[in-house]
Amino acid sequence: MAANEEKNITVNRKARHDYTILQTYEAGIVLQGTEVKSLRAGKANLVDSYGSIKNNEMWLIGAHISEYTQGNINNHIPNRDRKLLLNSSEIRKLIGKTKEKGLTLIPLRLYFKNGKVKVELALVKGKREYDKREAIAKKDFQRDQERKIKY
Repeated sequence: MAANEEKNITVNRKARHDYTILQTYEAGIVLQGTEVKSLRAGKANLVDSYGSIKNNEMWLIGAHISEYTQGNINNHIPNRDRKLLLNSSEIRKLIGKTKEKGLTLIPLRLYFKNGKVKVELALVKGKREYDKREAIAKKDFQRDQERKIKY
Protein backbone atom coordinates (compact mmCIF):
# COMPACT_ATOMS: atom_id res chain seq x y z
CA MET A 1 0.00 0.00 0.00
CA ALA A 2 1.13 3.54 -0.70
CA ALA A 3 1.50 6.14 2.04
CA ASN A 4 -1.81 7.13 3.67
CA GLU A 5 -3.75 4.63 1.56
CA GLU A 6 -7.01 3.42 3.08
CA LYS A 7 -8.73 0.11 2.34
CA ASN A 8 -12.29 -0.42 3.60
CA ILE A 9 -13.00 -3.63 5.49
CA THR A 10 -16.70 -3.06 6.14
CA VAL A 11 -19.14 -0.16 6.00
CA ASN A 12 -22.21 0.34 8.19
CA ARG A 13 -24.72 1.44 5.53
CA LYS A 14 -27.65 1.26 7.93
CA ALA A 15 -26.08 4.03 10.04
CA ARG A 16 -26.28 6.63 7.26
CA HIS A 17 -29.93 5.73 6.68
CA ASP A 18 -31.08 5.68 10.31
CA TYR A 19 -29.06 8.58 11.73
CA THR A 20 -28.07 12.16 11.00
CA ILE A 21 -24.28 12.40 11.26
CA LEU A 22 -23.11 15.42 13.26
CA GLN A 23 -19.36 14.77 13.60
CA THR A 24 -16.88 11.98 12.79
CA TYR A 25 -13.79 10.73 14.61
CA GLU A 26 -11.02 8.32 13.66
CA ALA A 27 -10.03 5.84 16.35
CA GLY A 28 -7.59 2.99 16.59
CA ILE A 29 -8.84 -0.35 17.92
CA VAL A 30 -7.21 -2.92 20.21
CA LEU A 31 -7.35 -6.32 18.50
CA GLN A 32 -6.01 -9.84 18.93
CA GLY A 33 -3.95 -11.50 16.20
CA THR A 34 -6.70 -13.73 14.84
CA GLU A 35 -9.05 -10.73 14.65
CA VAL A 36 -6.65 -8.90 12.32
CA LYS A 37 -6.38 -11.97 10.09
CA SER A 38 -10.16 -12.28 9.99
CA LEU A 39 -10.47 -8.57 9.10
CA ARG A 40 -7.98 -8.99 6.25
CA ALA A 41 -10.41 -11.60 4.91
CA GLY A 42 -13.26 -9.06 5.26
CA LYS A 43 -15.20 -10.98 7.92
CA ALA A 44 -16.71 -8.16 10.00
CA ASN A 45 -20.13 -6.67 10.66
CA LEU A 46 -20.91 -3.32 12.30
CA VAL A 47 -24.72 -3.45 12.22
CA ASP A 48 -26.23 -2.87 15.69
CA SER A 49 -22.86 -1.87 17.17
CA TYR A 50 -22.19 1.36 19.03
CA GLY A 51 -19.54 3.25 20.98
CA SER A 52 -19.69 3.55 24.74
CA ILE A 53 -17.58 5.31 27.38
CA LYS A 54 -16.67 3.35 30.53
CA ASN A 55 -14.13 4.59 33.09
CA ASN A 56 -12.91 7.35 30.74
CA GLU A 57 -12.16 4.76 28.02
CA MET A 58 -13.95 4.34 24.70
CA TRP A 59 -15.32 0.88 23.84
CA LEU A 60 -16.86 -0.61 20.69
CA ILE A 61 -19.81 -2.76 21.73
CA GLY A 62 -21.62 -5.30 19.55
CA ALA A 63 -19.24 -5.36 16.57
CA HIS A 64 -18.96 -8.87 15.10
CA ILE A 65 -15.59 -10.07 13.79
CA SER A 66 -15.91 -13.70 12.70
CA GLU A 67 -13.51 -16.32 14.02
CA TYR A 68 -10.44 -16.93 11.86
CA THR A 69 -10.97 -20.19 9.97
CA GLN A 70 -7.33 -21.34 10.30
CA GLY A 71 -7.27 -20.30 13.97
CA ASN A 72 -6.63 -22.80 16.76
CA ILE A 73 -7.99 -22.99 20.32
CA ASN A 74 -6.64 -19.47 20.93
CA ASN A 75 -9.15 -17.98 18.47
CA HIS A 76 -10.94 -14.78 19.57
CA ILE A 77 -14.52 -14.35 20.77
CA PRO A 78 -16.52 -12.85 17.84
CA ASN A 79 -18.76 -10.40 19.77
CA ARG A 80 -16.40 -9.24 22.51
CA ASP A 81 -16.17 -5.56 23.49
CA ARG A 82 -13.12 -3.89 21.95
CA LYS A 83 -11.23 -0.91 23.32
CA LEU A 84 -10.94 2.11 21.02
CA LEU A 85 -7.92 4.40 21.07
CA LEU A 86 -8.71 8.12 21.15
CA ASN A 87 -6.99 11.14 22.69
CA SER A 88 -8.15 11.86 26.23
CA SER A 89 -9.29 15.34 25.11
CA GLU A 90 -11.52 13.76 22.43
CA ILE A 91 -12.94 11.33 24.99
CA ARG A 92 -13.73 14.21 27.37
CA LYS A 93 -15.58 16.06 24.58
CA LEU A 94 -17.52 12.92 23.70
CA ILE A 95 -18.50 12.31 27.32
CA GLY A 96 -20.23 15.70 27.36
CA LYS A 97 -21.86 15.27 23.97
CA THR A 98 -23.18 11.74 24.54
CA LYS A 99 -24.89 12.90 27.74
CA GLU A 100 -27.07 15.19 25.59
CA LYS A 101 -30.47 13.70 24.88
CA GLY A 102 -30.67 11.81 21.60
CA LEU A 103 -26.95 11.75 20.73
CA THR A 104 -24.99 8.50 20.44
CA LEU A 105 -21.79 7.09 18.93
CA ILE A 106 -22.07 4.73 15.95
CA PRO A 107 -19.21 3.14 13.94
CA LEU A 108 -19.51 4.02 10.25
CA ARG A 109 -16.72 1.84 8.88
CA LEU A 110 -13.69 -0.30 9.65
CA TYR A 111 -10.66 0.21 7.44
CA PHE A 112 -6.91 -0.32 7.16
CA LYS A 113 -4.75 2.81 7.22
CA ASN A 114 -0.98 2.37 6.92
CA GLY A 115 -1.35 -1.28 7.96
CA LYS A 116 -3.35 -0.46 11.10
CA VAL A 117 -7.07 -1.10 11.64
CA LYS A 118 -9.06 2.08 12.25
CA VAL A 119 -12.70 2.76 13.10
CA GLU A 120 -14.59 5.80 11.82
CA LEU A 121 -16.93 6.76 14.68
CA ALA A 122 -19.75 9.24 14.24
CA LEU A 123 -21.63 11.32 16.75
CA VAL A 124 -25.19 10.90 15.50
CA LYS A 125 -28.78 11.85 16.18
CA GLY A 126 -31.57 9.41 15.30
CA LYS A 127 -33.78 10.23 12.32
CA ARG A 128 -37.54 10.21 12.65
CA GLU A 129 -39.57 8.04 10.28
CA TYR A 130 -40.68 11.04 8.19
CA ASP A 131 -37.03 12.18 7.88
CA LYS A 132 -36.13 8.78 6.41
CA ARG A 133 -38.99 8.97 3.91
CA GLU A 134 -37.93 12.50 2.98
CA ALA A 135 -34.34 11.38 2.37
CA ILE A 136 -35.51 8.48 0.19
CA ALA A 137 -37.79 10.78 -1.83
CA LYS A 138 -34.94 13.25 -2.36
CA LYS A 139 -32.61 10.45 -3.52
CA ASP A 140 -35.26 9.13 -5.95
CA PHE A 141 -35.83 12.63 -7.34
CA GLN A 142 -32.09 13.13 -7.94
CA ARG A 143 -31.84 9.73 -9.63
CA ASP A 144 -34.76 10.61 -11.95
CA GLN A 145 -33.17 13.96 -12.81
CA GLU A 146 -29.87 12.27 -13.66
CA ARG A 147 -31.69 9.81 -15.92
CA LYS A 148 -33.45 12.64 -17.76
CA ILE A 149 -30.16 14.46 -18.28
CA LYS A 150 -28.48 11.27 -19.45
CA TYR A 151 -31.04 10.64 -22.27
